[in-house]
Amino acid sequence: MSTIENMRERVRGQIFTVGDDGYDDARRVYNAMHDKRPQVVVRCENAGDVMAAVDYARTNELELAVRGGSHSVPGFGTVDGGVVIDLSGMRYVRVNPISRTARAGGGATWGDFNAATHAFGLATTGGIISTTGVGGLTLGGGIGYLARGLGLSCDNLISADVVTADGQFLIASEKENEDLFWALRGGGGNFGVVTALEFRLAPVSTVYGGPMLFEMSDAAAVLAGFRDLIEDAPEELGGFPAFQLAPPLPFIPENRHGDPFTLIVACWAGDPDAGESAISAFREFAPVVAEHVGPMPYPALNSAFDGLVPAGLQHYWKANFVTELTDEAIQAHLRHAPGLPAVNSTVHIYPINGACHRVTADATAFAYRDAKFATVIAGMWPDPAQNAAGTDWVRSYYDDIAQHSEAGGYINFMAGDDQGRIRDNYKGNYDRLVEVKRKYDPGNLFHLNQNIVP
Repeated sequence: MSTIENMRERVRGQIFTVGDDGYDDARRVYNAMHDKRPQVVVRCENAGDVMAAVDYARTNELELAVRGGSHSVPGFGTVDGGVVIDLSGMRYVRVNPISRTARAGGGATWGDFNAATHAFGLATTGGIISTTGVGGLTLGGGIGYLARGLGLSCDNLISADVVTADGQFLIASEKENEDLFWALRGGGGNFGVVTALEFRLAPVSTVYGGPMLFEMSDAAAVLAGFRDLIEDAPEELGGFPAFQLAPPLPFIPENRHGDPFTLIVACWAGDPDAGESAISAFREFAPVVAEHVGPMPYPALNSAFDGLVPAGLQHYWKANFVTELTDEAIQAHLRHAPGLPAVNSTVHIYPINGACHRVTADATAFAYRDAKFATVIAGMWPDPAQNAAGTDWVRSYYDDIAQHSEAGGYINFMAGDDQGRIRDNYKGNYDRLVEVKRKYDPGNLFHLNQNIVP
């Protein structure tokens, strides 16, 4: 049987056990609702460290959590009494500007990635918050500002380095372990620890965009206008409608701070000189109360909301895919959005048409290639005393819009109590995912996730 001492001999990175200096920092995760005490946290620096930690968990029959960017809302990056593989020691990003590719370590964040690729005027689809992990976002699919033009993050994945449940190191790509590569692109963390990811890049440097705030009384017109415009808009046009309490920012009138607003967060990734014209249609939906739009480096937009979601908030989220954003669905949103529980909370309705629709439903594990939107109700607040009320708001909101949505949702936005929706999240791809799971993780070592049971 493997022991902590054996593992220390194999691991180059730091190992934290109960009582060690740094243990409490090492066990902390992004969502402060989850305050767990692992037996050991292994801060890995390379794939060999990951292999040793997987072997230790498997041979000692301990639960295993894998943490990349640490943004898992259900707290899958930690566990009581088990092993945490912490990939934050693997945050490198290497760009090849000739081949327009980039290779990122399993612990890299989108902030790390964008900083490296932007130096060469390149990017790929990332998330909305720059502190999100590259690996976790991509394994769930990868929705972001650039998705309409470039596809999902997983659509731009070229290969992945993976440590499987038996402690073996594999490369997954279109040419090697193709079944695993298929499953990784949307199937989440079910199949192993991804220690590196290689992406295809595209020329994206300066974008034109930012937030535009509209009165809640105009929300129906704004959402309907966005829905109709984005149906066949140029694919360089991204962004999304949202609901948000106005934060205390200089461009928002001071007497409106804390009021609920409808937003459009615009992102034009084409010719920057055409940006103002491209987003001007949004202003025709209703009068704009405040805006902060203009040309900016893509990494600046990708990190613009980081300040609203620092580590240490309480989180509870729900999500659905939406094939048609009907007028009835919009009215359901308007029954709940004004009750946002905190300035940190938000609702985003991401468009996932354009390039996302040019990939067939069975080409990757991400099955909802006919959905036009992905909705997330992101309940976030600083005070644990708000947990009951905030969670009730999210659930009530979700229950109302669910009847106007698809049965499944984006797994990166799912809550810990959404395990009953796994089959719906994958539609016709679920049975194939079970077969891949049986091959690479028959004992379900990797079960702290939106779990596909072998």
